[in-house]
Amino acid sequence: QNVTQTVEEEKPEPPTIQEIKEKIEKYNAKVTNCLLMKLNDDGTYTGFIKVHLKLRRPVTVPAGIRPQSIYDALKEVNLADMTDKRTSFYLPLDAIKQLHISSTTTVSEVIQGLLKKFMVVDNPQKFALFKEMRKDGQVLFQKLPLTEYPLYLRLLAGPDTDVLSFVLKENETGEVEWDAFSIPELQNFLMILDKEEKDKIQQVQRKYEKFKQRLQQTLKEARGKPG
Repeated sequence: QNVTQTVEEEKPEPPTIQEIKEKIEKYNAKVTNCLLMKLNDDGTYTGFIKVHLKLRRPVTVPAGIRPQSIYDALKEVNLADMTDKRTSFYLPLDAIKQLHISSTTTVSEVIQGLLKKFMVVDNPQKFALFKEMRKDGQVLFQKLPLTEYPLYLRLLAGPDTDVLSFVLKENETGEVEWDAFSIPELQNFLMILDKEEKDKIQQVQRKYEKFKQRLQQTLKEARGKPG
């Protein structure tokens, strides 16, 4: 059972550099895949997080653009800016993306980084990062504020993703700022909603058609019985 928590937890006092060092040592001692955290001289640290993409709706990507090459990534070439043509695309459900981030990297920057890697040109406000936890047989989702630091949460929870994992989902909580979207995007939303409506209608029709056939078959069998 999935449960979404909306109550924000109280944040403790910021840890000292010595406390961070001790936490990183304990964290690295539990790592089994070489994805260690590294403490910098200034007290910041770097490490890895994995983000599960659980997007139910299509995203907008550039049309006719080749996949990003290593050269493009090193030169920070944004292929999405090279064309005005757009198309809709379903990202693979439950795809996982590994990110190397800093302790100063915010949730907002993680979302923008993920969209850039997949060349998604949709407004980042359409997406939200959740932390997923398991407790008493339930799967709990809590939406993270844009100013939260995911790597610190990873450090506190340890490397076990069964204890804590990150999930990118549609931002369906709160009021949607429709003015932030362009006319082509709004038109695309209408097309998607129209398609979803037709699919739902067909599903209901097929459900009741099967039920109707079973009733007719039962009546036919009953009429053939004596008495």
